[in-house]
Amino acid sequence: MGKAKKTRKFATVKRLLNPNDIRLKENQAKQQKKEDEVKAKAARRVTQVAASLFLQHNDALAPPYRVLIDTNFINFSLQNKLELVSGMMDCLFAKCIPCVTDCVMAELEKLGHRYRVALR
Repeated sequence: MGKAKKTRKFATVKRLLNPNDIRLKENQAKQQKKEDEVKAKAARRVTQVAASLFLQHNDALAPPYRVLIDTNFINFSLQNKLELVSGMMDCLFAKCIPCVTDCVMAELEKLGHRYRVALR
C-alpha cells in the first residue's frame, strides 16, 4: 500500500462517527439522563453551619459537661502537672465528668510506670 492510499484510508476511518459520540440520538438521551442525575444529587446538599456558632445553636449543651479524655489530654496534664478534673473545671467554669474509654486505659497501661499516676 502506497503512502497516498494509506492516507486516504486513514481519512475515511476518521470521518466515521465514534459509537460514543454525543451527536448520536441514543447518546444524547444517555447524556441528558446523566445530567439529570447530577442535578438531583446536587439539590440534596444542605448548607453547613459555621463551627464558630456551635454553642449558640445547641441549646441542649449545659453543665455538667461530660468530657471525653484521650491520651494526648492526659499526657499534656502530666507534663504541665495539672490535675485532670480541677483543670477541666477551671477551664469550663462548670462541673465536669471525665469519660475515659477502654482503649485509652489500655494505652496508658502499655505506656509503663511513668503513667501510673494517670491510671488513678
